[in-house]
Amino acid sequence: MARGTWGLFAGGVAMLALASCGREPAGTDTQAAAGKGAVAVNPDRTAYFGAVHVHSSYSFDAFTNGTRTTPEDIFRWAKGEAIRPGMGKETNQAGTPLDFYAVSDHAEMLGVFQEMQRPGSAASKLPIASRVLSPDPAVAIAAFTDLVRSLDTGIDPALNDPAIARTTWKRILEVVDSYNEPGRFTTFAGFEWTSNPAQQNLHRIVLFADTKVVPDLPYSQLDSENPEDLWRWMDAQRARGSKLLAITHNANMSNGAMFATTRFDGSPIDAAWVQTRMRNEPIYELSQIKGTSEVWPGLSPQDEFAGFELFDWTLSAESVRPTTQSGSYAREALIRGLALEAAGLGNPFKFGFMGDTDTHMAAASNEEFNYVGKFGVEMDPNVRLFGVPGQPAAQVQQLNEFSSGGLSGVWAESNTRESLYAAMQRKETFATSGTFIRVRLFGGFGLSQDDLAAADFVKRGYKGGVPMGGDLKGGPGATAPTFLVTALKDPKSANLDRVQIVKGWVDAAGKSHERIFDVAWSGGRKPDAKGKLPPVGNTVDLKTATYANSIGAAELKAAWTDPSFDPRVRAVYYARVLEIPTPRWSTIDAVKLKKPLLTGVPATLQERAWTSPIWYTPA
Repeated sequence: MARGTWGLFAGGVAMLALASCGREPAGTDTQAAAGKGAVAVNPDRTAYFGAVHVHSSYSFDAFTNGTRTTPEDIFRWAKGEAIRPGMGKETNQAGTPLDFYAVSDHAEMLGVFQEMQRPGSAASKLPIASRVLSPDPAVAIAAFTDLVRSLDTGIDPALNDPAIARTTWKRILEVVDSYNEPGRFTTFAGFEWTSNPAQQNLHRIVLFADTKVVPDLPYSQLDSENPEDLWRWMDAQRARGSKLLAITHNANMSNGAMFATTRFDGSPIDAAWVQTRMRNEPIYELSQIKGTSEVWPGLSPQDEFAGFELFDWTLSAESVRPTTQSGSYAREALIRGLALEAAGLGNPFKFGFMGDTDTHMAAASNEEFNYVGKFGVEMDPNVRLFGVPGQPAAQVQQLNEFSSGGLSGVWAESNTRESLYAAMQRKETFATSGTFIRVRLFGGFGLSQDDLAAADFVKRGYKGGVPMGGDLKGGPGATAPTFLVTALKDPKSANLDRVQIVKGWVDAAGKSHERIFDVAWSGGRKPDAKGKLPPVGNTVDLKTATYANSIGAAELKAAWTDPSFDPRVRAVYYARVLEIPTPRWSTIDAVKLKKPLLTGVPATLQERAWTSPIWYTPA
């Protein structure tokens, strides 16, 4: 059975059968079911997996760190072919092919470094070219560090050649269209806007629904590093007929700036600002190779799982730690948005969740057992663990703290640009830390356990409630909403530990609150007197970097009614699913190389998935 056809069903027998299936390249069953050349359509919607934050060697930082892939390589990898990402002979192949993928190279200096390889070109004669093209990775990485500094102090204008960028962008669009196969494999065009004021990461991925009407050039931080200018540019493109949206880059490196409640210049925000942001940025990148930014332990001390894959750095050549985490994490932002809405401004942080990779070598590297790093130079596991000779210790620590990239899950009627893009717009999306967990969430005032158990539970969920990304409204006497959540394990990964509902709200006095509810779990565990669920256990053998699926469950589901519901109070809910513990990529690498395990990162982790939220608003 093709992975792309695996919807979530209520019947336990059906779900357990699906959990035992192997995976094939995306789309094979859906295409066959509809007939050759046709596109299968599932009105109940199917979970498709992919990534849209993907770089090739056309990005300056990818090329200077040893990547040599092209946009063609990006799509070849996603479809299951082996590619050679770096300068050596090492190849990588997806552990599981994907359903959709995008090219989103950096807008800044687009294609210029690739052009340095062409003998006699103007780019090959630039002073930095010999360093960038050096066979010694330490020399090329040092050149990259200087480039990052120059983004603040002013780059050489020759490195931002519009003619090269325009030609490169045109070629990307041609490749994107040539690999698009409606119903089987979907491709998107996009770019990364790389604003980094004062080393605060404000990056966005700009994604186009199609290539019918697109600009001649992407918008760059060299045009402006102000997000408000990016939104104005996007609105102008929309007026020309473009269909596009921005996905907010995971914010853990923003030093509190991504979810600030002031404008870029420090002035107060207003309702028009809120509307503009939400018109342009409906989705947030929750997890990627530079860590997960759902929650910070200091902001949510009661969350025992808050310390997952944290990457606590600013985007600085000097490897500087941030001075604040407030304003950099999604859960706090969701609750902050409720407070702003209660104050009459609207909610600027009403975003859905997607996971992504931020790979800079075309290969997503999302699975721990198939991790090959972020850049081409990291194809060597010794570099992933110990860096290149002479590399500063802080940079090596960053390499160690890189996560295996996340993935995006999208509930859509078909594997086409139109259907997937529409799902992103309505926020019927979910994020994973790289595993292929399928999670579904509905919320409604009339839903019940009977609906969860019904064979047509999906239809009941849509009819009697709203899916992830949706809104619930109730009057003063509204009964508590019930949430139906189902989760199915990744057949190639670990069993499931538990499903949680995370609730955030702002009370009448304006105070923010959050609470985490365990709503379904594996085994015969029982919560203690304080309601805490015992750990699932740990089967990982650190000597062999293996684990046993002898604990946990293939499927978990629950119908949960909020016991603390107040119909007068705005609230936000989302589901979080945890796998049982498994070896982290760094543990797998160390065992393969017969080296001691790293001490600066966890040896094991619990992979997870997060649904987009559902918001409750008093009528």
